[in-house]
Amino acid sequence: MPYTPQLRELVKQVEASRAERIKKGPFRRMTMDERDEVLKNFHPDFIEASMRPLSVGVNKGDRVPHEFADLIEARSRIEGLGFDLENFAYDVDVLVVGGGGAGASAALIAQEQGADVLIVTKLRFGDANTVMAQGGIQAADKEGDSPAKHYLDVMGGGRFENVPELVSALTLDAPLALKWLEDLGAMFDKFPDGTMKSIHGGGTSRKRMHSARDYSGAEIMRTLRDEVRNRAIRVIEFCAAVELLLDEEGKVGGAVLYNMETGEYEIVRAKSVILAVGGSGRLEYQGFPTTNHYGATADGLVMGYRAGAELAFMHTMQYHPTGAAYPPQIIGLLITEKVRGLGAEPVNIDGEQFVYHLETRDVAAAAIIREIKERRKGIAVPGGMIGVWLDSPMIDLLYGAGTVARELPAMVRQFARFGVDIINEPMLVYPALHYQNGGLLIDENGLTNVQNLYAVGEVAGGIHGGNRLMGNSLLDIVVFGRRAGAHAGAAAKEIKVKKLSLNYLQAFQRELEAVGADTGGRVSPILLPRYTHRMTSA
Repeated sequence: MPYTPQLRELVKQVEASRAERIKKGPFRRMTMDERDEVLKNFHPDFIEASMRPLSVGVNKGDRVPHEFADLIEARSRIEGLGFDLENFAYDVDVLVVGGGGAGASAALIAQEQGADVLIVTKLRFGDANTVMAQGGIQAADKEGDSPAKHYLDVMGGGRFENVPELVSALTLDAPLALKWLEDLGAMFDKFPDGTMKSIHGGGTSRKRMHSARDYSGAEIMRTLRDEVRNRAIRVIEFCAAVELLLDEEGKVGGAVLYNMETGEYEIVRAKSVILAVGGSGRLEYQGFPTTNHYGATADGLVMGYRAGAELAFMHTMQYHPTGAAYPPQIIGLLITEKVRGLGAEPVNIDGEQFVYHLETRDVAAAAIIREIKERRKGIAVPGGMIGVWLDSPMIDLLYGAGTVARELPAMVRQFARFGVDIINEPMLVYPALHYQNGGLLIDENGLTNVQNLYAVGEVAGGIHGGNRLMGNSLLDIVVFGRRAGAHAGAAAKEIKVKKLSLNYLQAFQRELEAVGADTGGRVSPILLPRYTHRMTSA
């Protein structure tokens, strides 16, 4: 749906302000006090009514979003079903649950340790948030940069709440992870002399964002998926893990699988389980539209928590400042931060820039919400959304004609499908639920507090603290996927799985009953989300 005549009139105010914005130079960054104020007053994480304390489990009393608490305080989907836990459909060294970039990385490295590896994924192999990541992957590989500088950026971006040891592992391994991907065949953007291109992301002090145009995640997933197939690692598609199995010593020892096509359950025994199932964005916290893949329904969080794995930072979600607010067919579509990294500026209805274009995501999102709700300077669009402009034509003005088309080809095509020309017209954006900052607490090898249970990728918590910087999600799936795969693969030589049991699950259900938790007939994990979304911005 092209812009309406009314919207085209408003675009003229954006166009008229460009010369003055270029003349003034970059918009002033906020002070720390200003950032704290806008976050406290406008970021969704700080809305107390949106959360409640968990009533059961190892994190009992911790405040989490209602939508997530509803899944924890639900009945297991296998409650009342009988299983012969000695009748294994599969018996492997390492079970990887999830077919995105984290799971593929873990599987590849675990196999290199000599482990027998099985990947199960509830959708197709590669159907994951990984393929939807656009902007790039961070790594300090240039002169004037270092893992230490990267470390400081990550800590600052996470409000200095991150687990330092995890940030150290992330940033130290980053150049190695980037080289590993390139050696496997990932085609990153380069200059004619072969040097990798890199740009800034929000909250970065150096240009260390490496990309493959604006489909970086798809290129990384293509590379990893091809390598898994080339190495003949077993992958079972449309097969979801629905509960973990613990042995009589309390160690993880496998999982209950659910065949999404036949409705049948199977048992897999494994010496280690690596959860790489992604996050919970499809729960659409607080009614926000989401950038997330349909598989992001918190399955790993539910399974891990019931088995005794500790959660961390589940009170904080990332709302990407630039989700599409128009056309209505693509509401919530991720507008990659690379657009702002190239110079596009957030602009209000009067054509005024109101926030520095490379503020961290949490601050930028809160500033957009403030501009709309407090200052009443948003742009109403057909369908009920209210957004602000992201002035993409500024990119060509700053860096020359053809830059948008060359650097953002997928985004140009996506909007062109609906009659919007982002080369010559600004985009309408509003924050969208994007990333789960927290998850199952891990150590530097991806291990949870449950022995032989690993969590990697978005299901893991502690790396990003209260906010994640652009480019560190594609990085963490590779870094911690590799670390978990190496650790689990090597450990498999020594692990003996004892008799398997679901007793822990029965104990969890009794705990729910003891506190009088109202499960409301809910069962979890839910596996698939609603296929509609709610909208909020007013």
